[in-house]
Amino acid sequence: MADEPNPEDLEIADELIAERRAEAPGETPADMTAWQRPITAAIDVINYRAGQIIALMMVPLIAIVVWEVFSRNSFIILQNAGYEDFARSMGLGPTLQAYDLSRMIAGVLWMAGAGYGLMRGVHIRADFIYRFWSDKTQATVDAVAYLLFFIPSMIFFTVVASQYWFLSYETGERLALDSAWQPILWPARLAMPIGGVLLLLQGLPEIFRAFHKMGKEREKWFVRFLPIYAVFIIWLSLAIFLPDVIPGGAWFTEIMSARPNLDKPIIGLIMLGAMLFVIFIGFPISFTLIFLAFVFGIWGSNFKLTTLLMTLNTNSTMLNDQLMAVPLFVLMGIVMESAGLMERLFASIQMIMARVRGALFIAVLIVSTIFAAATGIVGASVTLLGIMAGATMSRSGYDVKLAAGTITAGGTLGILIPPSIMLIVMGPVLEVSTLDLFRGAFIPGALLASLYLIYTLGRCWLNPSLGPILSEEDQPETSKFYGAEVALICLGILTVCRVFGLGMGGALGTVVPFGGLFGLIIALGLVYAAYRKLAVLRVMVPVAVVFHLYLSLVAGGGISVWGMVFSAFIVLLAILGRPIYSKEAEGGFYFSDLWDEFFAGLMPPTILISFALGSILFGFATPAEAAAMGAFGAIILAIAYRKFTLPGFFDSLIKALEITVLIMFLVAASNFFGAQFSALGTPRMMTEILLGLDMAPFLVLLLVMALIFLLGWPLEWVPIVLIVVPILLPTVQALDIHGLSSYDLMVWFGILVAVNLQTAWLSPPVALSAYFLKGVVPNWDLKDIYLGMMQFMLVQLFGLILLLAFPQLVLWLPRVMGGG
Repeated sequence: MADEPNPEDLEIADELIAERRAEAPGETPADMTAWQRPITAAIDVINYRAGQIIALMMVPLIAIVVWEVFSRNSFIILQNAGYEDFARSMGLGPTLQAYDLSRMIAGVLWMAGAGYGLMRGVHIRADFIYRFWSDKTQATVDAVAYLLFFIPSMIFFTVVASQYWFLSYETGERLALDSAWQPILWPARLAMPIGGVLLLLQGLPEIFRAFHKMGKEREKWFVRFLPIYAVFIIWLSLAIFLPDVIPGGAWFTEIMSARPNLDKPIIGLIMLGAMLFVIFIGFPISFTLIFLAFVFGIWGSNFKLTTLLMTLNTNSTMLNDQLMAVPLFVLMGIVMESAGLMERLFASIQMIMARVRGALFIAVLIVSTIFAAATGIVGASVTLLGIMAGATMSRSGYDVKLAAGTITAGGTLGILIPPSIMLIVMGPVLEVSTLDLFRGAFIPGALLASLYLIYTLGRCWLNPSLGPILSEEDQPETSKFYGAEVALICLGILTVCRVFGLGMGGALGTVVPFGGLFGLIIALGLVYAAYRKLAVLRVMVPVAVVFHLYLSLVAGGGISVWGMVFSAFIVLLAILGRPIYSKEAEGGFYFSDLWDEFFAGLMPPTILISFALGSILFGFATPAEAAAMGAFGAIILAIAYRKFTLPGFFDSLIKALEITVLIMFLVAASNFFGAQFSALGTPRMMTEILLGLDMAPFLVLLLVMALIFLLGWPLEWVPIVLIVVPILLPTVQALDIHGLSSYDLMVWFGILVAVNLQTAWLSPPVALSAYFLKGVVPNWDLKDIYLGMMQFMLVQLFGLILLLAFPQLVLWLPRVMGGG
């Protein structure tokens, strides 16, 4: 049996990439066979340089989308204020080419970068069985799979993609269906044959590495077989694409054209079984799907239909405007992580809650919830939370099981809370709006975070020793009027939020263009002045009274009770405070230094995430536009925090490219596989069988959920969402549950799947989050981590039961915000 995963070897940039290649590009083992070393090194360097160039394309992608958002919204604001001619003279307004350019660049990113992804070892494999084998067995299986599956499928893919590109080049084909600009397509489609060639080349180093890993004794048998294999592959390729120029080509064409003896749905079942077998032996899933789709497509249908499905599905994935958000949101999270914003978030929350029992539990859950809205990277969240909270929890006497469960459960929230990468990928699969999935996930995400918090604080209330109050050395210095400090800060934040809400609603922009922005800046200035020098509060009294009267009588249409209470509070504070607003005055009131860290750590990233997420939920921006603005804002924050460096930013671009290739190439491969699987009619047959079992619809749904939960142990969410869910989808669509419409049923089902997979993340012994946490808190026993995770898995199951019983927890917000 193989050893457990070494946490130090796991890359926290993405939990799916557990086998990222450690050696530098071009570096080869000294004892690798001599003639294989230069070939391996040269191809590695080619793909490495290609990946570096391709990663830089994220910069113009961000620039194009950010300018489009700024230009369009500035034009609308100026137009509403009567300055349309001025806006046009400034060149503002919706741009004709931004939509098409941005999605073509996003498609080129992952398609042309696929070879780099293979070189870096980021293409996902299900190693549930694979990792228990010896190194020699792993290498032998890899070599056989690459020779049988990878090389033929990449040759087919490259040739067909080249033909598809040349056709668009020769005919001057333009993007016409959903485009106002109608650009020519061949420059973007060129990424398909280029990506295929780079992938095919990278297959040789992968085979040579497998030879080296299996040992010289086994390697010599494979090397002797290579000439025969090369001749066969050349003959097979020519027989398929040029049957008239090769002996036996016509015979092979006749065989491929023969009708199968089996029914097509049965061929689809064999295809499904072959897919599960190959996936579980550990070969990268994307290439498995492409090869099987080719083989069974040709067997069950014909070669022409199979190649047509391949090109159309790859092209549609490249031009999908919803999936364009994937690389941008990934980059946003990585930049925020590398800038150290999460550490400052935790420090600020920890200091504020220092005098509360279970303060570190509260800090972990609040920070994990906020960071989940920036990135869905579970490995990064769990690892960083463990680094920040683990030692302090141990030193403060916190219960290890409850602490481990809080960290791992909080870290999984990124799967569900918008803008979740999983939901972005799931939208096209379910054929529903990603926006509605985001809206539907908002309440369940808040519900689960609240359940975690209630559970931890309830346990601490019943047994205070589980989360004692922090020691004096971990508590910050404050004034004796700490409650007044908290109240004033909260009221200041509420004021800013209210001004921001009124500005977004247009109440402050009726006289001056961008009035909402100016009002927000003025409110921030007043609150900051009061914070830095409390004597300003006396000046703020008449300002606050007039301001709230204006908001109540003019903007709000009536006297605001909240405004009157706030104004009275400021007046009372000014009267009672008198001249003791200084830290030096003994027993006086002052704002302690912890609020500096609070504003520096909490507010900027929270505002950034709120802008990005709020613009999506309220429909002001598409997910892709919000993702670009979020990535741009994260870069600005990194500069403001003096954490931005060009090498560091380039490294973030590279990591974002790797995760994008991992997800998007699998999306394209699974779309091809799914289209071929559906063309065989197997999903319809499976649906008829399940519905013919005379079970209640809700029981069928429970069986589907149980299957997804069990598959969540050995598989990551990507193959489940892209392979398993499409197979089960026809069955779910045929169910009549709670009287939901077909569209609402799909939105509800999508959120149930997301929560279900989040639950599977907490189920030992497979979940990698336990190993991430063990790696950064080595003094915690793995058994205690497992026991802590299982507690929160039960809490999670309770939340899932609530969502199953009350669909309106998911559907209420999409209906309200969608005008329903």
